[in-house]
Amino acid sequence: MKTSVSLGALATAGLASAALYDQIISTAYGPVQGIAAFDSAPNSDIPNWGDITVWKGIPFAADTSGQNRWRPPQKREVWNTTLVASEFGDTCPGQASFGNFGKVKRQFGGGGPGGNSSSSTSSSEDCLNLNIWTAANSTDEKLPVMIWSYPAGGSAAQPLFDGAGMAAKGVIFVNYNYRNAAFGWLAHPQLNAEMLKEVGQNVSGNWAMLDQFAVVKWVHENIAAFGGDPERITVAGQSAGSAASYHMLNSPLTKGLIKGAIIESGIRFPRDPFCSSLAENYRNMTTALAAGQTLMEYYNATTIDELRRLPMSKLDNYPSNGFGAVLDYWAMPDTYLNTMLRGPANDVPVLTGNTKDESGAQLPINITVSDYVVDLQTQYGDEFASRFLALFPASNNTEAGMSYNARYSATSRVGTWLFANAWDRSPTKSPIYTYFWDHAPPGQDQGAYHESEINYVLNNLYGTDDPWEETDYLIAQKMSGYWANFVKSHNPNTGGNYDGPGQLAQWSPSTPHSPVTMHVGDGWGNMPVATEAQIQLIQEFFSKQRAY
Repeated sequence: MKTSVSLGALATAGLASAALYDQIISTAYGPVQGIAAFDSAPNSDIPNWGDITVWKGIPFAADTSGQNRWRPPQKREVWNTTLVASEFGDTCPGQASFGNFGKVKRQFGGGGPGGNSSSSTSSSEDCLNLNIWTAANSTDEKLPVMIWSYPAGGSAAQPLFDGAGMAAKGVIFVNYNYRNAAFGWLAHPQLNAEMLKEVGQNVSGNWAMLDQFAVVKWVHENIAAFGGDPERITVAGQSAGSAASYHMLNSPLTKGLIKGAIIESGIRFPRDPFCSSLAENYRNMTTALAAGQTLMEYYNATTIDELRRLPMSKLDNYPSNGFGAVLDYWAMPDTYLNTMLRGPANDVPVLTGNTKDESGAQLPINITVSDYVVDLQTQYGDEFASRFLALFPASNNTEAGMSYNARYSATSRVGTWLFANAWDRSPTKSPIYTYFWDHAPPGQDQGAYHESEINYVLNNLYGTDDPWEETDYLIAQKMSGYWANFVKSHNPNTGGNYDGPGQLAQWSPSTPHSPVTMHVGDGWGNMPVATEAQIQLIQEFFSKQRAY
């Protein structure tokens, strides 16, 4: 824990308007002090930038090394001196490379006066920490809260997940680190036996999921001290982070703690074969235990305690990445199909959708007609390949590329709409809002790629050096307006968070009677999910697939 900062930095921070970085905040685990989120006005429409406070690296649980490795997150010991939360905490081991998350903008420090302009952090098992952004000037404001879970390979310190842009809209933004790979998902019979003694459940494997749930509980217990309302928590995330939000929505371990969920790329219909391989994939306990036994044999170990004595770096180099969520019927209460039909533990409003160039769709496309036909036959088999070819034709290579992308995009839209239909027919009473994002950020040739909406919905274009254009700032105003509205009112249309030109297009909740979704990005308003024939074909294909 970083427990000091220069007195000069704090004095400089006091020159701005009276924000919460002027105060010491009491949490259940000890006092903390934040810093100014900006050194100077960002190149974005954030007029109240001087009011925004950030607390970085607040631990929400104990060190996960040693005997805490492969245990539920343990309570942190209380600290007595003030934790000056001026630097991001360590990231967790098992994280992949950062990937296409945007390059750090050197003139944007995010560290306040005297702060550090770099977002680089160290990796350690003492990594269960969180960051909080708010524009509140009082601890009594009771602002709504958004808990953000990052995608695979991410870290809470990355500029793409900076929360000041949402804080500027009156939302307290929280992001956090959680365990991953073998550290976050290892199951083993010996761990099952330990959990049976510790929590009364014969389960193991979902340590990362339990970290994610622990953040929700920490925020519920402590966010009032930061000016937040613990009764207005919305969980949000993208890709693997969307799976985290999905599990928070579904799990009885978070029941009653959340009031909304934003699930970006996203909820998939449980008969979509991609459920077995993309972000929300899971394995049954038998498979997870076998993978754990394989890891133990790889290290010539016979006990979990031997594995706990391994250096972090050695375990981090385990060559297999075959770890992920485990269907344990405890943290993860049931299959996605059964949970969809019966309703989640948290009956709350949901906002979910997809981007144009993801989930199989990708740009640029360079495919021949013959390769396209082979791809259809491989994915759908002889029974369906010719029917998909008729609806997504390929008379030449150019059309083959266009149809390749259009087919995957349509499948994502239809799958999300089918899920929403089932949601409406289940015991749930809350609305579900769906969207389709198609804006390609500038300076790249991958189109509206997976993750391409994040800068816009979080209103943080200031944090990367992409060649943003005026239209990007306008789109960010609208997207973050919808998202902030949803966090405030659980309706993307109400909340007063858009002050740009014109008005936000009306976003209606999904209904089984109207196959439309909300078009966001390069257009605004209702758009068809797909043609009637495409919907019928995709639905028929799904009906013959295994349920997850």
